[in-house]
Amino acid sequence: MAMLWKFMRVARYSKTALPPKVRGILVHSRHSSSSKSVPSDFAASTPCSNTVELLGKSYPQDDYSNVTEKILSKVGKNLHNKKHHPLWLIKEQVKDHFYKQYIGRRGTPLFSVYDGLSPVVTVQQNFDSLLIPQNHASRKKEDNYYLNRDHMLRAHTSAHQWDLIHSGLDAFLAVGDVYRRDTIDNTHYPVFHQMEGVRLFSCHELFSNIKDVESFQLFEQGHRTAHKQECHTMEAVRLVEFNLKQVLTKLMTHIFGDGLQVRWVDCSFPFTHPSFEMEINFQGEWLEVLGCGVMEQQLVNSAGAQDKIGWAFGLGLERLAMILYDIPDIRLFWSEDERFLKQFIVPHICQKIKFQPLSRYPPLINDISFWLPSETYSKNDFYELARTIGGDLIEKVVLLDEFTHPKWMKHSEMLED
Repeated sequence: MAMLWKFMRVARYSKTALPPKVRGILVHSRHSSSSKSVPSDFAASTPCSNTVELLGKSYPQDDYSNVTEKILSKVGKNLHNKKHHPLWLIKEQVKDHFYKQYIGRRGTPLFSVYDGLSPVVTVQQNFDSLLIPQNHASRKKEDNYYLNRDHMLRAHTSAHQWDLIHSGLDAFLAVGDVYRRDTIDNTHYPVFHQMEGVRLFSCHELFSNIKDVESFQLFEQGHRTAHKQECHTMEAVRLVEFNLKQVLTKLMTHIFGDGLQVRWVDCSFPFTHPSFEMEINFQGEWLEVLGCGVMEQQLVNSAGAQDKIGWAFGLGLERLAMILYDIPDIRLFWSEDERFLKQFIVPHICQKIKFQPLSRYPPLINDISFWLPSETYSKNDFYELARTIGGDLIEKVVLLDEFTHPKWMKHSEMLED
C-alpha cells in the first residue's frame, strides 16, 4: 500500500456519462512535458472550514485530516440495514443462523447483534485496543480516513471489540460500514461492510462436556509457540480452536449449502494467535471468505475479562454477497437503480438469487499522463482524485507506463483512460 506511485490503466463505461470536468483532463498518447501536474493535496481535501461536521458532531481538522467529501457522503447510508438490500440479506442470514443455532441458558439467543454503532472511532479504539503496534503498516495515513490525529472512520469492525467486551458481553456480532483507502477495480471500494464475531468462555463453559473438569485449566505460565500463546494451556486452545472452526463451518454451510468443502490456512493478525483464514470451494474455485483466531489474552484481560478465553472472526458482507449472488462488481452495491435493487426483493432471506447484469455501455479507454507532484505522493491519493471526479464510472486503474526526465529528474506516469 505504501509503494511509490505507478502508472495505471483506467477503463470507464461511457465517457459521455462523465461530468464535464472529467472530459477536461489532458489526454494524449505519449508522455509530454506540457502535461498538467495534479495538486498534491487534492485527494486529502476536506470541507473548507476548520472542522469536519459528521453525524451531528464537529471534529477539528489538523495535519492528519484526509477524509474527502465523497467519502463523507457515504457515512450514514448503512446499506447493511436497508431491507432487501443484498448486504442486508447476508447480514440477516448470518444473524438468523446464530439466533437459532446458539441459545443461552434462559432460552434467548446467546449472541447479541450490534448493527448501528457509529463508524467514527478513536485511533485508540481502531488500533491501540487491538494491540496493533505504533509502526504497523495498517496505521498509515495513506491507507485510512482520518478526521484528525485522534479520530477516524473505522477501518474494521474490530474497533468495537474492546468496548463490547468491557461492557460485560461474552458473545456478540458487530456489523457496520468500514473505510479504507484502496485501489480501483471491481473488488475494491473505499467503503465496505464487515461483521465481527466474538465468543468468550469461562473454564466451566469450555470444559463442561469433559469429565473431571476440575483438573483442566485455561491458563498457565508457559512459552509462546506457533500453536498457542504463552498464557494458555494447550487443552484450552485446542477446544477454543475446535469450537471456532465448527461454528464457522456451520455458518458457511448454512449460507452456501450442504457438502461445502472448507480448508484453513495459517496466517497472522496482531489481535489473535493462532490465526487462520477460512477458504471454501465454491463452484470449483477456492475462495477466502474470512479471518479468525484465538483472541490475544492481553486484549481480553485489558477489557476486564481476565478469567476467560475466546475466539474472534471477521468477514466481509460484500465478499459473501458477490460469491453467493454472482455480483461481478463491488460498486453495484451502491446502485440506486431499481433494476438492481428489485432483484433482491424476495419473500425469504435464504432464497437463491442470481444477479442479472444491467449495463448497456462498453468500456471506453483513453491515455492520460502527468508529472508526479512529490515523492511523498501515494497511489491512494490518485485513487481518491479519480473517485472524486469520475465517481463509480471509473471501472479500473492499472499501471501502464512510467518515465523519468533525464535532465529535470521529474517523474511522470501514464494511464489508459
